[in-house]
Amino acid sequence: MEVLTFTEEFSSPAAAKRLFTAMVLEADTLIPKLVPQAVKSIETIKGNGGPGTIKKLTFAEGKYAKTRIDAVDKVNLTHSYTTIEGVPLLGKFESIAYDMKFEATPEGGCKTKVVCKYFPKPGAEIKEEEIKEGKEKAAAVYKAVETYVVANPQAYA
Repeated sequence: MEVLTFTEEFSSPAAAKRLFTAMVLEADTLIPKLVPQAVKSIETIKGNGGPGTIKKLTFAEGKYAKTRIDAVDKVNLTHSYTTIEGVPLLGKFESIAYDMKFEATPEGGCKTKVVCKYFPKPGAEIKEEEIKEGKEKAAAVYKAVETYVVANPQAYA
């Protein structure tokens, strides 16, 4: 089966650099605080936060995901990472790769573009609803972080 690619775009009133900092650089501490009903903890298992770093996300229900950071560009506000193990793979995917780009808009906010590539295991039967559910959960986390950044103008300034 071929790679499944999805592109999502989010518009935000938050400045690109502030939202990038919250979503990427401060995610380990911020996301579990903002959405404890979804994410219990994010811990670094290996590495220093740069390419090759392995992180473990423990979800509220006790399940987990391991991700590998592929690239972080603080100047161009891009972040690439891959889910390599755990519940998001649904037992049907070898991995899921994500590329995020935060771009400033003329109004002072930003547009975030996320490209997701799902690499299915041979013979896996993929249901669109399964992918949709994961995308909705990710969008809810994005919205929670965005809401926090907008409500706290001093944060990550």
